[in-house]
Amino acid sequence: MSACGRSRVLKSKVKFGLALALPVAALATPVSAANPEPPAELAPIPVSLLVDLGSGQVLEQRHPDTPFLPASVTKVMTAYVAFEEIAAGRLSLDRVFQERPETEKEWFAKGTNMYLTVKDRPTTRDLLHGILTQSANDACVVLAEGYAGSVPEWTAKMNDAARRLGMTLSHYNTPNGWMDEGHTYVTARDMVRLADAMITRHPKLYREFSGHKRWYWKGVAGEVHMRSHDPIIGVVPGADGIKTGYTREAGYNFVGTAERNGRRLVMVLAGSPTTPVRDKAARALIEWGFSAWTPRHLFDKGQPVAKAQVQDGDALTVPLVANREVHATLPKDSQRKISLSVHYRGPLVAPIRKGDKIADLTIQVQGLEPGQVPLFAGRDVGKAGTLDRLWNGLITLFS
Repeated sequence: MSACGRSRVLKSKVKFGLALALPVAALATPVSAANPEPPAELAPIPVSLLVDLGSGQVLEQRHPDTPFLPASVTKVMTAYVAFEEIAAGRLSLDRVFQERPETEKEWFAKGTNMYLTVKDRPTTRDLLHGILTQSANDACVVLAEGYAGSVPEWTAKMNDAARRLGMTLSHYNTPNGWMDEGHTYVTARDMVRLADAMITRHPKLYREFSGHKRWYWKGVAGEVHMRSHDPIIGVVPGADGIKTGYTREAGYNFVGTAERNGRRLVMVLAGSPTTPVRDKAARALIEWGFSAWTPRHLFDKGQPVAKAQVQDGDALTVPLVANREVHATLPKDSQRKISLSVHYRGPLVAPIRKGDKIADLTIQVQGLEPGQVPLFAGRDVGKAGTLDRLWNGLITLFS
């Protein structure tokens, strides 16, 4: 179990509430009721998924790993790549862009638009508002060409980001989701991974650019009143994004999220036959997720969950923490056994940086599929010096 590269599992059998590594609600009570039935409004929609990010548990799913055409939902990845570049200091929100003449010719008034011209000087901030509020096709291309040099160079960044996020069944060939003979495709499970990363890794940027019902852009062609088609913003309490999409081939899609009392749900709907069907299903599903299910608190954000062994470090272990409040999700008014386990490839080898993704916490609620929450290094662990090795050897010898 100590060999480098082997998967290590830490399990807890203690009762929920003890302030040690892995508290577990070891309730002997049998499952008291059937799992909640999803809302009937979902019936006409072929692909659906609802996930509680605080537990990683899937509350509802239908074909979550079947690839579908995302249409403008593609723009979530374009925004995410921009967020990554901004966070890395390579792209400023105040950077000014200029559209190429050939881009204006191809994309002016093509689908939803900011109506950009070569005379306009939009900033990164302007373009991101256009992308996430108006779903502006031209804004995506101007950002892609202006920053990466070309659309293929930008989509390479999109696919690299997808790979790093574990979006193994998705591929991007366009920055805006315009029809491309099926070369751009995603899955519902992959889109939840992307939404999770956008919200948890870039919370300030997410709040700045997502969740606006209206935004205004004043360009050379005049003032453009940008309006979001998000069916739950301003309707469902706590709703704050993310993106709708539609083409004739794709149908009506939606990736949406809402947060209440620190609990965040993410949903994906794909292939809906009409706007009203999608919108009613979205509202019904997110409300069902909050009303039919209840959280059982486990750990606060940043609270140590467990410790992982470290080789060749100035410490023998590193604390594992979550980047969110962690809970188990149970059917409302039910009492069920909860088991927790931590999985990581170890022992880990120093150096380790605070914030490195180290492990996963698996949350198993009786009668439900397990959920997983990522765990990160809670501190830096440097390379061991001579004295560190001597001290660690003595600790190991007498432990």
